[in-house]
Amino acid sequence: MGSSFTLADTPTLDDLQVFLARAARIEEGSVRLIAGSGVLAVYAAVFYPIGLLDESPTVLGLRTVALGDPGDGQAEFDVVVPIRSLLQRLENAQAARAAASAAPGPDADGPITISLPMEVNTVTWSAISPPRGGWRAIAGTTTTVLDRAARAGIDEVAGAVPETAGEQIVRRVRSEVWSRGIDGLEHVPAGAAFAAFGLGFLGDDEVRIFETGPWTRLTTRRGHVLVKRKAWTLSR
Repeated sequence: MGSSFTLADTPTLDDLQVFLARAARIEEGSVRLIAGSGVLAVYAAVFYPIGLLDESPTVLGLRTVALGDPGDGQAEFDVVVPIRSLLQRLENAQAARAAASAAPGPDADGPITISLPMEVNTVTWSAISPPRGGWRAIAGTTTTVLDRAARAGIDEVAGAVPETAGEQIVRRVRSEVWSRGIDGLEHVPAGAAFAAFGLGFLGDDEVRIFETGPWTRLTTRRGHVLVKRKAWTLSR
């Protein structure tokens, strides 16, 4: 495994930085990075069960960005790293690129190499790998439906959780609210709408939906939300 990766250009750096900042506001923990074939796939956890009795669905956000030319020996890797550490490296690279742009040269807007933070080995959700193939398209939905479901859930959680509530109460309320099916999309938990909303994936395009086994994928031009449904929701 390499100790760094190379992004294609400054817009790619900016795009990744925005995604990570949004993901950190939802779940300030770690992200999974999978690099290969000139693409960096970045997975961020939004919801996931903790313990055997937790019936929350697994909800992951996925954003892909372009890497530098694979012909340059771009490393392939699959690692989990702290999100804040990775963000700091991106911010440092952005500052260095801004300084370089003041004196234009051949590398002023070329590929950008980012060092990988120290790997984390205790993140349970990172062992859950969505399939890469076999997806079957089903009826999609609109960003309006997801936006409405996300906002309604946010309001419900805010109204149900006292200011002095402990972590267990907060987790229970969030699990109840975000595990419910969306009206008209009962097999898709409201937590998927929250993920799409919070990660900035909702634009003006249609939301395409795909399924394979226990997994559902919601896709827009801005990113993907992957949901591993609970066993009792598999039949509709």
